[in-house]
Amino acid sequence: MREMEIEKEKAYLVCPYLSLDSADYRSKELELLAESCGLEIVKTNVFLVKELNAKTYFGSGKVEEIADEVKDFEADVVIFDCPLTGSQLRNLKDAMGIKAIDRTMLILKIFSSRAKSSEGKLQVELAELKYSLPRLSTIHEYNKSEGRGSGAKGAGESRLELYRRKVQDRIVKLEREIKDIQRRRQTTRKQRLNTMKSVALVGYTNAGKSTLMNAIAKADTYADDRLFATLDVLTKRVWDDGVEYVVVDTVGFVSNLPHELVYAFSATLEETMDADVLLVVVDASDKHKYEQIDVVMEELKNQKVDLNKVILVYNKIDKINKDELNELKSYPFDTCYIVARTGKNVPQLKQMIKQKLGKY
Repeated sequence: MREMEIEKEKAYLVCPYLSLDSADYRSKELELLAESCGLEIVKTNVFLVKELNAKTYFGSGKVEEIADEVKDFEADVVIFDCPLTGSQLRNLKDAMGIKAIDRTMLILKIFSSRAKSSEGKLQVELAELKYSLPRLSTIHEYNKSEGRGSGAKGAGESRLELYRRKVQDRIVKLEREIKDIQRRRQTTRKQRLNTMKSVALVGYTNAGKSTLMNAIAKADTYADDRLFATLDVLTKRVWDDGVEYVVVDTVGFVSNLPHELVYAFSATLEETMDADVLLVVVDASDKHKYEQIDVVMEELKNQKVDLNKVILVYNKIDKINKDELNELKSYPFDTCYIVARTGKNVPQLKQMIKQKLGKY
């Protein structure tokens, strides 16, 4: 996975959907993920799949059509916005004649390049191994049998089986190391929560959480206009007119998160369960903002978070006009409208935070 160097390459995006209800939103997200990985998008092909094909996910006629366009556009990599089995991925790669990856592999590529902390790197490696395990026959061409002898694990055992065992052993080791790190972090968090309040920033990736953290806590947090600019949990103390609390920035959300990444993603949200206030940060200028809010709220419900702690923060209001600002959808939460980049209305948000902290 890490050996795939796809930066600055031309990407042809394939979006085969069983329903076109949210096709625009889903295909746009794939484009943002690809751009976040440094790819140049030559075309996004969105189409309806009426019946799934066991060999290539969609029909052979469409496969041929895409293969021809891939050649015409001189693409370097084809990215599929659908879950592919190892055999489907191999068949599509053979048909296209170039590198082919699915959405999960693309996100793993981004995660791998962005994780900085020890736990973050371990989580990414674990997700990569769990993803590759059922696809080893495709990813690794281990077809030769291992010779017999005193060092052999079993008579006639193949190299593929030996490699699978190594992967499984590594997964067990990684899970043990991650649990140890999480146990230590939970102890530290409990000690901190006994002495001060906490405010967690959650929201869709690229909504401006890290920029808002900088504005609230005067933190020197890396912020960039791309998906998953930061992956690690970051904390910063704040002193505001006699009120002390900790601000926590978590990894950004993304819709339809591949199941291989759910555990790694959920581990970064532990802070939200114990936080006294949750700032749900939304890019007010994004045309898919309401779908994104639904994604965030659904995950918070899955985490059994008390939604009474939520402050909905519409960020980047400088990118919309007055009519659009007035038409922003209302939710049953305290709401603030800000520009984190310039600090506009951030003092009002900090006042709302202090008021809500007083209730818990």
